[in-house]
Amino acid sequence: MLSRNWPRHLLCLSLSLPLGSALACGPDFPNRLLEDRGQTLADLPEGNFNFEVSRLGKAIAGLKSLTPAASTQNGLYAEPTDPAEERGKVEAAGPIAEQQALVTRLRTFTDARDAYAQGASLPAEIRLYVAGAVAFNVGEHQLAVDYFRQLLALPPDQRPLRSTWAAYSEGRALFAMSPDADDMLDPLEEAIAAFRQTRQLSIDGFSDPLGLGVASLGEEARAARLTGGWDNAINLYAAQSVHGSSVGYTSLKQLANELADMPEPELAKLMQHEGVQKLVTASLISRLGGSFGDEPPNQKKLLKVLQNSTRGSFDNADRLAAVNYQQGDYANAKAFLEHAGDGGLAWWLRAKLAVRDGDKNAAVAAYAKAAQAFPQSEDWGNRRTPDWAFESVQPKCRVEGESAILALQRGEYLQAFVQLYRSNEIYWFDAATVAERVLTVDELKRYVDENVPAPPVLTQQDRDNYVQLSVAAKLRNLLGRRLLREGRYAEAVGYFDNPDLQHKAELYAQQRLKADAAWWPTKRASALYNAAWTARDWGMDILGYEMAPDYATLGGNYSLESVELKVGPLISEAEVQRQKASQAQPDQRYHYRFVATELASRAADNLPHTSQAFAAVLCNAAGFNSSLENQSALYQRYVKEGPYVPWAVDFGNQCPYPDFENADKRYVTQVTDAVRASLRPYKWPVQIGAIVVAVGAALLLITRRRKVRKS
Repeated sequence: MLSRNWPRHLLCLSLSLPLGSALACGPDFPNRLLEDRGQTLADLPEGNFNFEVSRLGKAIAGLKSLTPAASTQNGLYAEPTDPAEERGKVEAAGPIAEQQALVTRLRTFTDARDAYAQGASLPAEIRLYVAGAVAFNVGEHQLAVDYFRQLLALPPDQRPLRSTWAAYSEGRALFAMSPDADDMLDPLEEAIAAFRQTRQLSIDGFSDPLGLGVASLGEEARAARLTGGWDNAINLYAAQSVHGSSVGYTSLKQLANELADMPEPELAKLMQHEGVQKLVTASLISRLGGSFGDEPPNQKKLLKVLQNSTRGSFDNADRLAAVNYQQGDYANAKAFLEHAGDGGLAWWLRAKLAVRDGDKNAAVAAYAKAAQAFPQSEDWGNRRTPDWAFESVQPKCRVEGESAILALQRGEYLQAFVQLYRSNEIYWFDAATVAERVLTVDELKRYVDENVPAPPVLTQQDRDNYVQLSVAAKLRNLLGRRLLREGRYAEAVGYFDNPDLQHKAELYAQQRLKADAAWWPTKRASALYNAAWTARDWGMDILGYEMAPDYATLGGNYSLESVELKVGPLISEAEVQRQKASQAQPDQRYHYRFVATELASRAADNLPHTSQAFAAVLCNAAGFNSSLENQSALYQRYVKEGPYVPWAVDFGNQCPYPDFENADKRYVTQVTDAVRASLRPYKWPVQIGAIVVAVGAALLLITRRRKVRKS
């Protein structure tokens, strides 16, 4: 058995080798909390750096966040996307569209004064801005600043289009001048003032189609960092990220990496700043910079310096506790939790530590408080688990999922199911396992009837667009299949999510009931065979297990590694017994094929062995592909008991439909044929004996007639 700690891409590679069963390669398989319950309760998923950054930054009142199109660029000159193209689109669609050709031509100039002179026909703000842009592009930054300031000195009603552009570009020009200034701080401070003016102009309603108000946050952060304002820079980048700019996020990642690479003395000095502490904590809790499964670089150094710098500081106590917990320093984690307040993360960590200490009552209480404290909307994004499973970490759902493990151990099975089911798709595999294997069918049916009404049926357009079934529809299908498997045919049909499935389930149910009610053998055989055919062709849809062994949830295309359920600290004897009672019969992948084969074998039991129907039923059953053993047994039975048929040379592949009507005649001919077959070796003696008997009977009759006449 391969270890669950192997990455799944290695397991995928193993499928190309001539080995036994292994975990199938395929799509992203969701993380299963119930697969290793102890590990699930012990692990704290890594945080999400983007989410942690959102906690550092505050939105600025009145400043509009970027649209998705604008969020990929960072202003006018140095952006991930082509700034000229973005700027050109805005100018072409603006009020001066008819003068765009002139603006485009002037931008190619290398002399700002010449561009200004030839732009006399343009509105004043456009003329001044283009001249400043030309000066900036050729490196005449002071001249550019002069033009931009002239623009901003115009009355407000004469500069509605380029005010934010001018202030932003002024700040960029001043920043570019700072390395050559006698006192670098002077142009940097002026640049910071220009960037702040950019934001205020955007807030005041001046045109800002390129999102320069948001971009100015990043530019000011860059200037602030050069003046030693690390905390201010971090706060500005975080605010930029909060307003929808990916630049703020990537800038903070870069800062975190720079901090990690610093010599320890320099890092320790910077770590005295609250913003730096929080950024380093965010990077550690998110395991930023580490490749999958590897420790992030310089993690131990960062953790050591962070621990030394946060002594007596508890503003970020829950995050600091999380970092220590992830590192296995449970004593320090407990110490920070004493000052961590009542946030969701703090209670989640208290629950995990209570589990470690064996205090399950305290753990249950802490999990309940954590679930209540986490907002439903909190999302830490996606992650890969150590065994390469995919998990969308929504803390409230994860906390309830972990709490479900303790509920199962206590025997509160329905509560455990509900806690997992509330996660929607995230932990559906776990919810399905409990619904299918732990709850009794009556417990599940009662819950569905009371809480899960039938959702709208997917339209054909939905199916064409690969719209996935809702979890409610999946649960109802699961219940319908379970009821069919348990012979509760009349109840099952209505739970299937669409008319086609309901029709298939109804056909199967009708044939099973017809077989049970039939008193004539061929009628019973016909119904059993039709039920077998239905089970084989549509079994995944109407009989398959949602999880093991059929994996209907994956369309039967993949199977997942199974771990034998054993009684242990988190698994009760009662749950093990429930799961054993509900396991597939037989517990084989595509178990419905075995069901179909068994039904077909019962059909053959009710047919004359000399009939075409007997041979055809066995032939078709051999094609159900349940197992090689079953195929061989069916063929051997045909050879020993069945009649000669020409199509038997391709037994199991080319099989006609059984002729049940003519099979009735064989009930008589089968007896006479058997007698004839038994007498065939004594053909001549029997014929002579028959002649002797006939002659003797004739002589006896003649003798009696003579006696009668004489009398």
